[in-house]
Amino acid sequence: MDFPGPRRARRRAHPPRRRSPLHAVLAVVAVAGVTAGGTVYVKAQAHGSPRAVSSAASPSASATAGAGEEATVEPVTEPAAVDREASLRRVLEKVAVPSGARVSAAVLSLDSGESAGYGQAAFDTASIVKVDILAALLLQAQDAGRGLTAAERAYATKMIENSDNASATELWHAIGGAKGLDAANERFGMTATTGGSDGLWGLTQTTAADQLVLLRQVFGEDSKLSAASRTYVRSLMKRVEADQQWGVSAAAQGSSWALKNGWLARSTTGLWDVNSIGRVTVDSAVYLVAVLSEGTASQARGITLVEAAAKAAVRGFAQAS
Repeated sequence: MDFPGPRRARRRAHPPRRRSPLHAVLAVVAVAGVTAGGTVYVKAQAHGSPRAVSSAASPSASATAGAGEEATVEPVTEPAAVDREASLRRVLEKVAVPSGARVSAAVLSLDSGESAGYGQAAFDTASIVKVDILAALLLQAQDAGRGLTAAERAYATKMIENSDNASATELWHAIGGAKGLDAANERFGMTATTGGSDGLWGLTQTTAADQLVLLRQVFGEDSKLSAASRTYVRSLMKRVEADQQWGVSAAAQGSSWALKNGWLARSTTGLWDVNSIGRVTVDSAVYLVAVLSEGTASQARGITLVEAAAKAAVRGFAQAS
């Protein structure tokens, strides 16, 4: 369990659109907006990581120009992107969410790099931030040209496999607390995650979309983390103890998963934050999945909600692919 405290959220600004040249245009890129109760997540140009935007970018459009004429641009909507987002929204709206609770989910296909999400709000991380803490520690160690110490490895094992809070606190201090986490996340491309203040790492704020960015750093190939660092984090996430093997694993076939869960009872309300992030395999396809929830009356109800959302999200995404 993590620590209670105030809730915060960050706002992001969309970058300005660049204008294409008008002389001898042979091809252009058209952008078609897609919003319908959730958010479409598309591959970012840097480091292959997904980022949330308020419109879906399509790399297809037509342009024709005769001698001395300017090109004519025809906007083109990409049906596949629309279908994934709509399909995800449709199945998640059927998930039973307890009164007063809320849930957000995002899915990314490691095969295609395409992704989609439902819900844009920020949530407390609870213990899923422990993957982020370890990723930040490994990045700092890489920068220093060193491996992890024996003590750091012992803390990392307990922190991920057993969700040990004391170990997380040790490594939180080792990376420089919220400042160190935020610096690493900026390099990872996580623009909507803010480290918890006053040492309360469990109250770090994040979104489902940003958790996909983190998971891509761990499970993808185009990453700030070295191959050895990625393999190390994956190995720990495959070995979480038996009573923590719930969450996104519900969407996987058999034991083809790697995950980290988080759960936290807020002292101010008595209600629970329950989250799950990880990698699952379904019909030979590999997906990264993040499900965040808050406001359930018990941890058990939160787990039920997260697992239902994870299964629905993967099913909805796969059906539209």
